[in-house]
Amino acid sequence: MLILPAIDLKGGKCVRLLRGDLDQETVYGDDPVAMGRRWVSEGATFLHVVDLDGAVQGEPVNGAAIAGLCASLSIPIQVGGGVRSVERAGVLFGMGVDRVIFGTAALEEPEIVVDACRRFAGRIAVGIDARGGKVAVKGWTETSEVEAIDLARRMQDAGAARIIYTDISRDGTQEGVNVEATAALAEALEIPVIASGGVGSLDHIKSLLPHEESGIEAVIVGRALYTGAVKLRDAIALDNETADERR
Repeated sequence: MLILPAIDLKGGKCVRLLRGDLDQETVYGDDPVAMGRRWVSEGATFLHVVDLDGAVQGEPVNGAAIAGLCASLSIPIQVGGGVRSVERAGVLFGMGVDRVIFGTAALEEPEIVVDACRRFAGRIAVGIDARGGKVAVKGWTETSEVEAIDLARRMQDAGAARIIYTDISRDGTQEGVNVEATAALAEALEIPVIASGGVGSLDHIKSLLPHEESGIEAVIVGRALYTGAVKLRDAIALDNETADERR
């Protein structure tokens, strides 16, 4: 299972939110590139980056920081937040981004995602952020009546390479991932699922490992890394140890 450190960008700084509330942010650094290099030095092999301002405004805001990360780091990066057009996806790929994440557009303008999946086959992910099982959009500021699992199936049919699932009620709380909902989603799909929201300990990561065979291929870790509750090297070692046990 891949461990993806998260870098959330707001005003050019690295922040973490509590349950997606933009008014409950903690700033962990004003140099995203330095933060990215830190995670690489600790063993990260893939990075998860979100333009929080872009997610709310519906257009890219932290493009300079994203470009800097792509130019400075040797590992692949997936980026989401404010990606509402095929053209924007193309710009990100041009910067060196490895995988682009569509969120709000998947619900409101699914034809855009279909087109993006056609043009950039295998490189488009869809971020499904749920509140009470319902899809939230526009930087989590609005909640729809659409069930997360229904949207995930539609995006799979559209050609998405994977789904990134976040339970908003857990995000930033370090109370643990919603394993049950994430596993149920993975079992309902044929494409991989990336778990997100709530990791606060190595045990939380360990609770996901039995579900790898069901399709949970990775987990995004944010606040727990920044507070030191989880050490990246320990998380990577935990996964390696579990893999060795299975062999």
